[in-house]
Amino acid sequence: ELHRGDRILVLPNAWDVASARIFAASPGCRALGTTSAGVAAVLGYPDGERIPADEMLEAVGRIARAVSVPVSADLEAGYGSGADEVAATAEGALAVGAVGMNLEDGTGSKDAPLYALEDQVAKVAAVRDVAERVGVPLVLNARTDVFLAGVGAPEDRLEHAVERASAYLAAGADCAFVPGVADGELIGRLVEAIDGPVNVLAVAGTPPVRELERLGVARVSVGSGPMRAALALTEEVARALLEEGTFTAFTDRALAYERVNRLLADV
Repeated sequence: ELHRGDRILVLPNAWDVASARIFAASPGCRALGTTSAGVAAVLGYPDGERIPADEMLEAVGRIARAVSVPVSADLEAGYGSGADEVAATAEGALAVGAVGMNLEDGTGSKDAPLYALEDQVAKVAAVRDVAERVGVPLVLNARTDVFLAGVGAPEDRLEHAVERASAYLAAGADCAFVPGVADGELIGRLVEAIDGPVNVLAVAGTPPVRELERLGVARVSVGSGPMRAALALTEEVARALLEEGTFTAFTDRALAYERVNRLLADV
C-alpha cells in the first residue's frame, strides 16, 4: 500500500541495528530497507555477493527484529545463479522477518553485465511463488541495472530498462527499481513508460523528494549512501585524531553515550 497513491515512500537503508533504530525513530519513517553494501562492509566484506547468504540474512533478521516498521531486505542478485537458489534466499528472508526484498539483474561481469531476461523473469516468478506458499505478501522490488552498469548505447537504455522492468512486473514483482538515473526529465519518462510503481536511488543530483513525488515516483531509497557518509565522518575523525591530535571531530557531533544505550536497551 505504501507504494501506491500520491505520497512517495521515502525508504532509508540501514546497515545494522543502531542505524535502523535511528531511522525508525523518525516520525517520518514508515518502512526501512537494508543496504547490501552497508551490511557487507560492517561484517568485513566488499559488496557484490561476496558475503555468504547466511551472514546477510542473519543481519537482516537482527534489523527486522529491532524495529516495528516493515523491513525490505537488499539481497543483491539472490545469492544463487538459478531460480531455485534465489527462491531459497527469499524464503530465508521471510523466515527472519523481512517482508520486502530487492532482487537485481546485474551480474557484476563486464562481459555480460545483466542476467538473461528469461532467466531473471524465472527468478522473479520463483520468489513470488515462495511468498504465496509461505503466506506472506512479500513486496518484491525488482531492480534492473541497465543504467547503473551502462549497458548498451545511451540512447537505447530507456527502452531496454522499460522492457526489463515491465517483464519483472508481469512476472510478479511489485515495484520496478531503476538505479543509475538522476535526471528529472529521464525519471519522468521512466515513470510514464513503466506500468507499475517505480523506485529510484537517491544520489548526487537526484531531485528532492517533493519533485520526485510530482514526477510520480513511488519510492526513493538511499542505498549505501548514509553508511558511506558515516565512514567519511570516521575518516575525518581519524585524520583529526592521528594527524592533528585534536578531538572535536567526534566530541562535537557524537551521540551521547546514554542515548546510544537507550537506543539499544531492549534489543
